[in-house]
Amino acid sequence: MGEIADIDPQEEWKLLVGGEWTSTSGTYEVVDPNTTAVVGHAPDGSVADAEATVAAAKAALPGWRDTPPVERGALLGRLADVLRERAPTWSALVQAETGATIKVAETMQVGPNLADRYAQYSIPRDLDRAELPVAQAASALGPAGLVGAVSYRQPVGVVACITSYNFPLVNVAGKLAPALAMGNTCIIKPAPQDPLGVLRLGEAVVEAGFPPGVVNILTTSGVEASAALVASRDVNMVSFTGSSAVGKRIMADGAASMTRVLMELGGKGAMVMTEDADVNAAVGAIASVWGFHSGQICTAPTRVICHRSIYDQLVSTLESVAGMLKVGDATERDTLVGPLVSELQRDSVEAFIRNGVDGGATLVCGGDRPDLPGYFVAPTLLADCTSDMHVVREEAFGPVVVVLPHDGDDEAVAIANDSAYGLYSYVYAGDMARAYRIARRLESGNVALNSIVPHPNAPFGGFKESGIGRDRGIAGLEAYSEVQAISWMA
Repeated sequence: MGEIADIDPQEEWKLLVGGEWTSTSGTYEVVDPNTTAVVGHAPDGSVADAEATVAAAKAALPGWRDTPPVERGALLGRLADVLRERAPTWSALVQAETGATIKVAETMQVGPNLADRYAQYSIPRDLDRAELPVAQAASALGPAGLVGAVSYRQPVGVVACITSYNFPLVNVAGKLAPALAMGNTCIIKPAPQDPLGVLRLGEAVVEAGFPPGVVNILTTSGVEASAALVASRDVNMVSFTGSSAVGKRIMADGAASMTRVLMELGGKGAMVMTEDADVNAAVGAIASVWGFHSGQICTAPTRVICHRSIYDQLVSTLESVAGMLKVGDATERDTLVGPLVSELQRDSVEAFIRNGVDGGATLVCGGDRPDLPGYFVAPTLLADCTSDMHVVREEAFGPVVVVLPHDGDDEAVAIANDSAYGLYSYVYAGDMARAYRIARRLESGNVALNSIVPHPNAPFGGFKESGIGRDRGIAGLEAYSEVQAISWMA
């Protein structure tokens, strides 16, 4: 396997608490999914460490909340500048933690959009709104008059940002930037599989000059510290990206204190293909399930609902493309399919595939374990699927595509909506107006037409068990705020 430079497995890592780098009583190993070698030893935060991060964020809240928005924006702009300079040097570390291929690591994990996510919030935005005056008749509440009102956006308070392992830095940025812009203080709790790059981000936060306690970082291998964070009455909001099952537990743990939540959860992305769809274009998009971080992305088009007239053509073309994708060492530039993040995840995906075959699906290709030292699963295609199959209803979070036939738009929409998830869907059709009409009928928070490229500022989030709330752009600012209405009688 290729060598990964500039990583010292013996480097001492610490938590960021109240502006200070703090040691913990223990550490745990972070493993490279590509080679199974140890990348480093992350701080294994305890319940006491979680409580310390909450206390630091709470103490910093009044000062940061009262900091003028223009000054908050200037600090976010400064952080963006630091990231443009420093983040490219983190590629090897983040790649080693996540198992991402070089292209994904350099363009999606620590690429320019990481800095841009902070820079877009560096210009303060006025979200306050005046309501039109209303003539109010005399009543038991008071005399007649003209009632005026304004609504203000206030920060929620202390926000716990709990992120997923697939894109650790970018996922943090999507939470931290709007939360800070709105005047909240934050605790970042990255996924246990790949926390080291996030600790590097903490170094950039300190270098940019954020006041102590505005941003804190807690890393941990277990659930106790995370549970303490969620259950704390001093945490006003939890922003979580991850599985629907964990999201439900977070909601339950925070229910006693009515903790606000923003949830971006699981998905089983449906791609509806009409009989006049461009098969080659669709195949290119579907192949992203295999080549884009080995399917470890919740928005991937993993559930293809194809018109029966082009079904065989689609399946055969996908089979051919799957065989052309190089599976192997993620540090080699021509590798397209890298490893899954852990042995546990690889075993889960393999069990998922076996369940599909046992349930009646046809294994067209893949399903095997490549002869490589890391946690690899070959690009897998399951055909002849039906809506009642486990592999159609649940998320694999791996390089697995399932294909179902349909005989018309109504049936395709019914199949697509027959799911507990509704995060991201796709429509491929020769007639864009028809594609738009189909999209409007899909129970999905986001739908892309003849493309898999998302708009960076469009509201992002899911229907049903795929989440609660929306982030990105203006919706991201609103998500990290409370609305206060003030009225008066003129």
